[in-house]
Amino acid sequence: MQDTAIPCKCSKPLKLGYAREELVAELGSAFLCADLELTPEVRDDHAGYIANWLEVLKDDKRCVVQAASYAQKAVDYLHGLQPQLAAAVAAA
Repeated sequence: MQDTAIPCKCSKPLKLGYAREELVAELGSAFLCADLELTPEVRDDHAGYIANWLEVLKDDKRCVVQAASYAQKAVDYLHGLQPQLAAAVAAA
C-alpha cells in the first residue's frame, strides 16, 4: 500500500510529506494484516521510519488520525475490489 500522496501542510514538505505518506502506508498495511489475520514481519529499517513519523507528529498532532483515516479509506477501497475479482474469476 504505497503512493498515497496525501497533502503536506508543513515547512519541510519533501521529507515530512514522505513520512506522512509512509505512515499512511504502514497503517494501511497493519489494518489489512489485521483484517486478513496475518502477522506482519518486523523489519530492521522500521526504527528509521518511526523517527520520521515522530518528527511529523511533533509538528502536527492530528497527523496520525488523518493518516489512519486515509489508510482506512484505502483498505476499504481494496476490500471493495474483492467481490469484483471473485465475480471475474467465476465468469472465466
